Amino acid sequence: MLSFLNGETRLHVIVGDPVGQTKSPAGLTAEFAAREVDAVCVPIHVTADDFDAFMVAAKRVINLDGIVVTMPHKFSALRHCDEMSDRARFLGAANLLHRLAGGRWRGDMTDGVAMVAALRKAGCEPAGKRALLVGAGGAGSAVAVALIEAGVAVLAVAEVDAERRDRLIARLAARRPGAVTAGSADPAGFDLVVNATPIGMAPGDPLPVQAERLEAGATVADLITRPAMTPLLEIARRHGCRIASGADMFAVQAGYMADILLGTKR
Repeated sequence: MLSFLNGETRLHVIVGDPVGQTKSPAGLTAEFAAREVDAVCVPIHVTADDFDAFMVAAKRVINLDGIVVTMPHKFSALRHCDEMSDRARFLGAANLLHRLAGGRWRGDMTDGVAMVAALRKAGCEPAGKRALLVGAGGAGSAVAVALIEAGVAVLAVAEVDAERRDRLIARLAARRPGAVTAGSADPAGFDLVVNATPIGMAPGDPLPVQAERLEAGATVADLITRPAMTPLLEIARRHGCRIASGADMFAVQAGYMADILLGTKR
């Protein structure tokens, strides 16, 4: 049996602003324990102004092996990578850094593949679907790429920052010309709707889409992990939609992250 929190315990952190909503500390620590690895994951609350200084210091901690990155730092994280996966390079963002030999760090992005896996586990095969994605930030961009790779027929991207939306659409056009377009908050006509924004995390938040326009029988997913059942998902379920929550996504993602952080393949 592994001893817990001793001098040989390997450290992993998750850094964000805020960070209280994340499930990574418990989920990854449980994943490490299930694999009989003496390691833990702990949350670190760091603002955007302090992020670069934190990363420089954290990478010098000898017993720190991994850094999970959540909002709003995923784009900033890439400049702290010595190497990166193809998907992280394409997106210009990383949600996970792990230590390599010689003090080098490699970045990756797991949000998109985890969401597609969660959708399939919920009974939704993205291939051929008309999809509306709300949010073109780090997580939203990752989901967009994964949905395109999964074969959605159409992907509409809704984002309040039109410049950021258009940059993402332009990048995706190189992979699937004509398949990606600008979207709006109106989900009518879509059989897959994904919220990749923080809207719905705080009490009193507006809905990220016009929920009364959801199609019965559509699949609605939300990347927010707390609350697990967001107002959008509650309404979607009442409309007869299939749902996938941020907790569903992280249940898959924890395994992907552990594989990368521990250098293992399943």
